[in-house]
Amino acid sequence: MKKRLWRIIIGAVVFVAAVAIDLKVEWLQIALFIISYIIVGGDIVKKAIRNIFRGKVFDENFLMSIATIGAFLIGEYPEGVAVMLFYQVGELFQSYAVDKSRRSISNLMDIRPDYANLKKGDDIVKVDPDEVKIGDIIVIKAGEKVPLDGKVIEGSSMLDTIALTGESVPREVGVGSEILSGCININGVITVEVAKEFEESTVSKILDLVENASSKKSNSEQFITKFARYYTPVVVIIAAILAIVPPLIIAEATFSDWIYRALSFLVVSCPCALVISIPLSFFGGIGGASRKGVLVKGSNYLEALAKTEIVVFDKTGTLTKGVFNVQEIHSEGVSEEELLELTVYAESYSNHPISLSLKNAYGKEIDNGRITDVEEIPGHGIIATVDGNKVIAGNIKLMKKMKISYFEGEVIGTIVHVAINDKYAGYIVIADELKKDSAQAIKVLKEADIKKTVMLTGDNKNIASKVAKELGIDKVYAELLPADKVEKLEELFSQKSNKGKLAFVGDGINDAPVLARADIGIAMGGLGSDAAIEAADVVIMTDEPSKISTAMKISKKTLKIAYQNIAFAIGIKIVVLILSALGITTMWAAIFADVGVTIIAILNAFRALNVKNL
Repeated sequence: MKKRLWRIIIGAVVFVAAVAIDLKVEWLQIALFIISYIIVGGDIVKKAIRNIFRGKVFDENFLMSIATIGAFLIGEYPEGVAVMLFYQVGELFQSYAVDKSRRSISNLMDIRPDYANLKKGDDIVKVDPDEVKIGDIIVIKAGEKVPLDGKVIEGSSMLDTIALTGESVPREVGVGSEILSGCININGVITVEVAKEFEESTVSKILDLVENASSKKSNSEQFITKFARYYTPVVVIIAAILAIVPPLIIAEATFSDWIYRALSFLVVSCPCALVISIPLSFFGGIGGASRKGVLVKGSNYLEALAKTEIVVFDKTGTLTKGVFNVQEIHSEGVSEEELLELTVYAESYSNHPISLSLKNAYGKEIDNGRITDVEEIPGHGIIATVDGNKVIAGNIKLMKKMKISYFEGEVIGTIVHVAINDKYAGYIVIADELKKDSAQAIKVLKEADIKKTVMLTGDNKNIASKVAKELGIDKVYAELLPADKVEKLEELFSQKSNKGKLAFVGDGINDAPVLARADIGIAMGGLGSDAAIEAADVVIMTDEPSKISTAMKISKKTLKIAYQNIAFAIGIKIVVLILSALGITTMWAAIFADVGVTIIAILNAFRALNVKNL
């Protein structure tokens, strides 16, 4: 970029000297124009010749070279140099714009760690993150980036997760906390046991996604590529006809006049504004989305988000937290505290999710000496002796098996019935919790004109219906196996328009087939899930359903900017092309229609990076 700037400055100085020189010394003036042209446009002519030999004839270098050399041949030296000079100024702005856009995203995603502090015995050695293996112990000091995914085994600290999740609130971690690479350790020193090698770590996957996102072109970008491929040869042929035919059939027409018009026509026809600004718009949109904690795998998926008509959700882990907690305790003849304690002790040897939920609710250390004679009955529950009391804890089947009368009312959630010494003592309700912003997410999607929201779940109908009602979801299908979800998705495809898209939102673990089948697969909180990274087209890094509508807003804004650039560039070019052909405008207007329009379109494309208010 610096070389181009110096060429422009030196070439401009020589050009000004040529314009200012006394016209009597014509040979010197022409020599200065030629020198100025070589300084400013020599590299463009070289590229044009090189590309012709490579079979790439009709590009912007060819157009600029033909137009400017042609201007010299008909004696329009100042305009020949001026066209090349202003074209180089436009290219300079373009390089700066692209560089700034890439730097903006590069800074945003500057999460690649430079090193890891590997613990070897009593020593700490600074090594490349690639050299660290699973199970190794690393130390992360205050201010350092977390180099690899792992679990904290010593110390506590606050982590800045903004580069991963877009959230400005630091996350507190301590012993037992799982941490992801790419975060920044704010204060304390923590010791971490590595869970994944660097190439499989979160930071590596994110960088790979962002780097490869530009390879998947949107329909708008594909249109511009095809447009430029056919458009450029057509305008060259028209320019050739314009230069030759009118002087042959119109008596008053001169070759110099019509060649000048043809050259202006060629300058205007350069498709730089479209070829650069459209991909730049989508590149900015992808960068803006990543600022908000949304990774989009390609501009084609970003464009598809704007056309979404139906959003289908998985329930557990997507709209709910996927963590089962004790919601209610109803006791008979004993206190709620005693009922919970006896049930926890009876269940203490089990690793079933229900048992873990009960232990979390109890929150105290368990004295195994109080428990004897534990019997687990698969599909039913547990019978154990706690402090000499026979405790029976399980489902309805177990109560029937033990011939104990039980509560038969309708409750939303999983019920653990409890009997003490063969007498019914009450029940405990365990259920999944809704995420804080799930209801808001559905509301915002409906406000954004999403035609239909649907929930697919393997859970029972009562729980599924309750969740759907609370959130305001239009349609719910319950008790589905993974294969059933794909079937239901196929049915839903018939309910959208031809151009409309269907998005499926899942947790990325057991929903991989449905994520892959949908027009747009969106994985919630799937950073640690290989299935999410592979199957999804969009990854929500914060585990917040509300980010789906944010991604759609960014998509619509990006698409709007891209369409504005297409309409503006093509509109201006058509007008100036017609005026050039009619001889109404000069080559200076042609320069604006090329360089000026390109700069304006690039500046407009920059707006896609601004997502603060979305």
